[in-house]
Amino acid sequence: MTQLEKLKTLSEEKDEALLQIYLDMACHEIVTRAFPYEEDAEFPLKYEPLQLEIALYLYNKRGAEGQTAHSENGINRSYESSDIPLSLLRKIVPKGQIL
Repeated sequence: MTQLEKLKTLSEEKDEALLQIYLDMACHEIVTRAFPYEEDAEFPLKYEPLQLEIALYLYNKRGAEGQTAHSENGINRSYESSDIPLSLLRKIVPKGQIL
């Protein structure tokens, strides 16, 4: 099953182009954090589960980006940050470089 198919199943979203954008955003975030000194680094397969988590997180925040608190009819929402939560980003181990 591809990442897109997994995200489609988890989100129940039918717009594959939209889901692919979220997967691409998650991939970019992972690669830039894992390889801060490399411009053409490839996506490491070990981060596929994290890519899915980040993409789903971004998808679920759609329409409520940057929300810090929300309460309505007994439903309370707040976000760790206005971007991807640090709890997810901490799972990425950056590759260092000696200058």
